[in-house]
Amino acid sequence: MKICVPSSSKGGLDDLVGQHFGRVPTYTIKDTETNEIRTIENKSEHMGGVGLPPELLSQEGIDVMLCGGLGDKAVQQFEQFGIQVYVGAKGTVEETIMEWEAGKLPKATSENACQTHEHHHQH
Repeated sequence: MKICVPSSSKGGLDDLVGQHFGRVPTYTIKDTETNEIRTIENKSEHMGGVGLPPELLSQEGIDVMLCGGLGDKAVQQFEQFGIQVYVGAKGTVEETIMEWEAGKLPKATSENACQTHEHHHQH
């Protein structure tokens, strides 16, 4: 399984979770089968590239996205690509993965997505 966390800087386990998943500079990916950690650059249209983050991350084989919060439309886009989304991520990438592994991050739903997104970003 491949887990992805939006990263606020260069990526990696020690980087902080980026709170706007579409506008972070990098995504940190953990492969739970090999424990490999790698970082990919955000080349989505939000960053001057092509495509939306869910589409790009699906091409990387991502199964799970852990993020602070996001809107309902983004949740639906991730679901279209078969990527499960969990919200409430904060702290470092490593702390977030540990929280998810412990079952402490709620799965994003249309009910909690917009509220969580608005809570973190005051939209």
